[in-house]
Amino acid sequence: MKKYIYVAIALFLILLIAGYGSLYRVNETEQVIITQFGKPVGGIDNDAGLKIKVPFIQKANRIEKRILLWDGVANDMPTKDKLYITVDTFGRWRIKDPLQYFLRLRDERSAQSRLDDILGGETRNAVAKHKLIEIIRTTKGRESEVDPLLVNADRGRLLTIKRGRRQIEEDIYKAASGKLSEFGIELLDIRFKRINYNESVRQKIYARMISERQQIAERFRSEGAGEAAKIIGSKEKELQRIESEAYQEIQTIQGVADAKATAIYTSAYNQSKYSQELYTFVKTLETYRSVIDANTTLVLTTDSDIYGLLKGVD
Repeated sequence: MKKYIYVAIALFLILLIAGYGSLYRVNETEQVIITQFGKPVGGIDNDAGLKIKVPFIQKANRIEKRILLWDGVANDMPTKDKLYITVDTFGRWRIKDPLQYFLRLRDERSAQSRLDDILGGETRNAVAKHKLIEIIRTTKGRESEVDPLLVNADRGRLLTIKRGRRQIEEDIYKAASGKLSEFGIELLDIRFKRINYNESVRQKIYARMISERQQIAERFRSEGAGEAAKIIGSKEKELQRIESEAYQEIQTIQGVADAKATAIYTSAYNQSKYSQELYTFVKTLETYRSVIDANTTLVLTTDSDIYGLLKGVD
């Protein structure tokens, strides 16, 4: 009896495993290819829901429906004008032919590797055919605002381009799309994410930029020094004019004052004999005050005026 029970349990487990292995689910974001012994059988299953397959023999291979991102690795590459730059690109793609995709690539990892080879190679080819300015600039007729002070130095003007970055991206897209279609992949777009100078030449570029800025700064400093000298010269000239006019005015006032004082002195001196004697006496005292001080030693005769004056004081 126990033997039959064990057999029944074993059969139930086998049926359970077989039933579980015969069912698979298709999500809305994916499509499924059924393979039997590694070869696709049937068509592409795009409808979401629960499906049935032969257990143990058939396998459900899931393929993404959604738009996928390709993020390239930044690589160093030369331009047509022999400048080494680091170019980083990215793109969007989707699986257009699932069966072709599955037969050629099998999985997304292989697809990403193929995208790296094709898009990276086409990007390198496109960069090598164009100058750096063509890869950086987009608009052909763009004009920059130029400082009027720099026009003569021919700085700040944009160089003329023939194609531009957008057209180069379009060239890469067209060249890579045909190659990727063989793998069932549709390339939606590709763009430059970052473009920079290679580290080996970046310092030289920075040094040249610094040198150009220093030349412009030196020019501004020279013009500023010339303008400062002109202003200082005008200031000195104006100061000398003001001082000259002030000195002339002072001399005029002093002359008028001296004339009035002389007139007053003359009028007072000529009034009488006593006034003349008083004037002479006062002037004599002023002379003595200016000539004699505490450290002065005088040798006088008895008939000198100073001796007589001092004797009279005693």
